Amino acid sequence: MIDFAEMRRAMVDAQVRANDVTDLRIVASMLETPRERFVPASLSSFAYIDDDLLVKEGAPARYLMEPMVLAKLLQAAEIGPDALVLDVGAATGYSTAVLARLAGQVVALEEDAELAAQGSNLLVELGLLNAAFVQGPLTAGWPGESPYDVILLNGAVDSPPEVLLSQLKPGGRLVAVVGRGRAGRATVFTNTSGGVGSRVVFDAAVPVLLGFEARPGFVF
Repeated sequence: MIDFAEMRRAMVDAQVRANDVTDLRIVASMLETPRERFVPASLSSFAYIDDDLLVKEGAPARYLMEPMVLAKLLQAAEIGPDALVLDVGAATGYSTAVLARLAGQVVALEEDAELAAQGSNLLVELGLLNAAFVQGPLTAGWPGESPYDVILLNGAVDSPPEVLLSQLKPGGRLVAVVGRGRAGRATVFTNTSGGVGSRVVFDAAVPVLLGFEARPGFVF
């Protein structure tokens, strides 16, 4: 029988703590969240590898981000215990479950009905009553619960759309990997009185979150 608790601890020690994640709340949340529950049964034995995991094939395919990248994004977001968080592209809800142990309330946005239903059921089974799934286009965000303290994008984007940035509270942060492949940079966007500022916090390569592609420019 697979000892998932031991695999979870090994993941946290080797992938999270070893990569400068020092926020003990994030460490504790990842130790408590059973990642194997959020992947297809055939992949449960791979749930704690240091890689992105495919949770649904098709167009678009959907992934859970590599644990280390997720942990470092959450640390960069500086999530307080009373924070309202929008989790964009939540897929089966692993990131949402981790967030639920960090924040006051989490809105998990997913446009795939099957994934949203699966994720919603998992949150209930785990007793995470401060998080809930909603279904809709990822690029539109979820204005009904805005403004948010933090918005997390679960995948690489060319740039976050203005509509998502407009759903941040003053001082709110959007965290995302901007750029594809080796060009990817984990970036924090902050809503300030003078506009939206940004800073790069680390390099990262994660699967693309489709729908966030830059619009083609004019060719003369």
